[in-house]
Amino acid sequence: MGFFDKLKQGLGKTKDSFNEKINDIFSNFRKVDEELLEELEEILIMSDVGMDTSLSIIDGLRNRIKKEKIEDEESVKKALQEEMQKILDVEKPDLHLNTKPSVILVIGVNGVGKTTSIGKIANRLKKDGKKIMVAAADTFRAAAVEQLEIWANRAGVDIVKKDEGTDPAAVVYEAIKKAKENGTDIIICDTAGRLHNKKHLMDELAKIQRVIQKELPDADKEVLLVIDGTTGQNAIEQVKAFKETANITGLVLTKLDGTAKGGVVIGIVDKNHIPVKFIGVGEQIDDMEIFSSEDFVKAII
Repeated sequence: MGFFDKLKQGLGKTKDSFNEKINDIFSNFRKVDEELLEELEEILIMSDVGMDTSLSIIDGLRNRIKKEKIEDEESVKKALQEEMQKILDVEKPDLHLNTKPSVILVIGVNGVGKTTSIGKIANRLKKDGKKIMVAAADTFRAAAVEQLEIWANRAGVDIVKKDEGTDPAAVVYEAIKKAKENGTDIIICDTAGRLHNKKHLMDELAKIQRVIQKELPDADKEVLLVIDGTTGQNAIEQVKAFKETANITGLVLTKLDGTAKGGVVIGIVDKNHIPVKFIGVGEQIDDMEIFSSEDFVKAII
């Protein structure tokens, strides 16, 4: 199955929700007027795109309709897709990891699928010919290290781990040391699942970043925030909170196959101007893909 087919299947609930409502509107289609735009706006809001973002998309669509004299159903849908895509295209989703080693720091609250995402990203990068090392710096829970080790073994990549309760920054330091010795291309660092209001956990994240900066001052770094797609509008607040502590370079979206709230992706990007870099569309190790705004929008409408 190709990525677009996987994406369509994975976003099935969101697609069904969007299309059912849009088709209902167009089943009574008479002409492109303000009433139609108001109904489309309501669909976007109900699909977790968010109030402000929905208004912005419909404003853009309204201008397009006037300027291009759009009068038919298919052209309205195409223009709607393009307005949504315009928001998602804040930046190319490519990873900037050209130094050896480079570092990916993975952050996010508990339960969002962080460990699973690390395993899938490690697998994908290894398939691209990169030598990968995973640093198990979530030392608060023994289960977190065990789970990460399972995924590292599945992906066939190295892992650096220490005992439960070890200083997470010490794990990252050890991983960097080993990576320099064995020619690792990319170090992927797991971190404890932080609630954004826990100051000591945020301080610990800052300490990890200081270690990386000191040991690899010139290395390319990505800070990826993992977001659970099923959380809807709460995800927007999570991103805002983490932005205050970490210089987030990209988002990883998980669990979109289990929700009709996939529209929240557009709201998250619009409100935070951070690109989506990866999207999880299933539970298998190969079900993690580089995000394509065009494919995403086509998959839901």
